[in-house]
Formats: sequence, structure tokens, C-alpha cells
Amino acid sequence: MTLCARLPRYALLAFVTAMLGLGLATSAAHAAIYDMPAEGSDVIGKLQHIETSEEDTFVKLARRYNVGYRELRLSNPDVDPWLPGDGTPMVIPTHYVLPNVPRKGIVINIPEMRLYYFPPAGSEYAGKVVTYPLGIGREGWSTPLAKTTVVRKRADPTWTPPASIRAEHEKAGDPLPAVVPAGPDNPLGQHALYLGLPSYLLHGTNKPAGIGLKVSHGCIRLYPEDIASLFALVPTGTPVNIVSEPYKIGWEGNTLYIESHPPDANGDAPVRSFTPWVESLISATANHPKAPIDWDRAQAVVEKADGMPEPIGITINQR
Repeated sequence: MTLCARLPRYALLAFVTAMLGLGLATSAAHAAIYDMPAEGSDVIGKLQHIETSEEDTFVKLARRYNVGYRELRLSNPDVDPWLPGDGTPMVIPTHYVLPNVPRKGIVINIPEMRLYYFPPAGSEYAGKVVTYPLGIGREGWSTPLAKTTVVRKRADPTWTPPASIRAEHEKAGDPLPAVVPAGPDNPLGQHALYLGLPSYLLHGTNKPAGIGLKVSHGCIRLYPEDIASLFALVPTGTPVNIVSEPYKIGWEGNTLYIESHPPDANGDAPVRSFTPWVESLISATANHPKAPIDWDRAQAVVEKADGMPEPIGITINQR
């Protein structure tokens, strides 16, 4: 039985409708769902290699392959994002080290601009990992780091903009009403998951080109088709862990990987006694003190910060 055949009816409808609306094959929806890695492993997915067509842009490609705009920029720095050209080779960065936190509920990694959902035991999706790219809070409106829960869900939400946002729009000559009704002009899109953090939520967007960028007033945006599927899959009460891990380190089989993202100066954890990536690497190998590590390669990956996992040690026989 295919993965889509096992989706709840609402989730299947959301996936298929969204993919058809984008002119994509429904198989593209599978890209967001992976098997949980084997015990002791931390890596999911794999890189994809494509050649662009004349009409492609990074905005179109990001949505087609369920990645964010910045992810494509980092992994393809020499390609013009607006005119990549016909037949240009590109990497699609769909290879991930899971964040180093409990694999439970929703995990949001701010520097990565990515959400991971770990369905609970007993769910028909137990043993799967669902992941989506995000748009997050821009400078001055940083998305906070916190542990919270999904407290309610709403389809076709209205939006009551806070006084600070209304004042900002008023100053810019673009006044907002006290309540923005549901519809195509509503920045929350068609689905919203409200968090226990006052005024923060996961929602869709009427400006999907902003996924993979710091564009919001602190809320967390998803592509319309992604929030529709997440809305169907996630029950109220689901735990949400918003973290900052610019340097993710983990095992794939017997090989150690590091994945580096530009640190988020507004949301990153304070610098401690060690450089943060060194501290993370020491922690990841604490139970394997003899694991060989190429420290020069690790530093090069950290400095490159292109968001793609790279092996940093010789494959070892035993862990």
C-alpha cells in the first residue's frame, strides 16, 4: 500500500489538491515524509540532483521540492536564483540530520527554518518523520525559543493584528482593519495551529515565496499545502519544541555527519565555554571517544554553512 493510501482522508485530499494545484505529480508529496532512522542513526533523506528548465526560478523550485528559498541559495551559491537557465545542474538539499532533542511532537529548528513532526506511538504514522520548510520572524520580531503545545486548530482563520503591527502598517500607509476576515488577503492562509505562546501560531500564507526567509512578525509560516497536511495530522495537545541548532551532528550507520546553518543571531543560544559547534561535536561523540574525526573538514563544513550534511570521519566498524 502506498503512503498516500494510508493518509487520513482529509490529509490525502489536502496533499492531492495542493499538488494538482501546483501542476505537480502527487509523488512530490512523498518528499516530506521519511522513515524514522534506525536505532542509533540520526539522518534522513538524501540529496537530489536536477537540471533546471528555462522557466525555473528558485521560488518555483523551492515549492516544487518542498524546501525553502534560503536552502536553495546556500546549496547552489553560484546559480542565479531568478534566471538559472536551461540545463543548469542544481542540488536539492533534502538530506537532514535530525535535531538533537527528543523525537516527540513538533520540533522547529530556527536557524534551519525547518519543522520536523514525529507522530506519537499508536498513530498510523508512528515510525515516520514529517518535515517542512518554514518562514520565520524577521529581525526585531524573532520567533522565540520555547517548549509549548498546540492548544487549538482553526480552518479559515480570521486575523486580529496586534496594535504594534497595525501601527507599523499605518506608518507605512497601508492601514489594517481591526479584524482581517478569512480569504485570499488573509496572511494566515487557510489553516492555523495556535500555540500556548500568546500571539504565536503555525499557519499558512498568502505569500508562499517567503517560505525559507525571515519575513514574519514572529509567527511560523508554511506553504499552503504543507499547513493543510500538518493541520490534518496534528491533534491538539501536541508538544512543540522550538530550538536553535545551527550545527546538527549525528550518525548515519557508522559514519558521523555534521550539518551547518548560518547561526541566527536573534535566536541562538548564548556562547558558552567552547565554540558551539565544537561543544556539539564533543557531546555527539561522548560515547564513542575513539571515533576518528576529521576536525579540519568539520571546521570547513561549519564555515561553509550550506545546510547540507557532510561526513566528518572515517566510517568505523563499531560504535
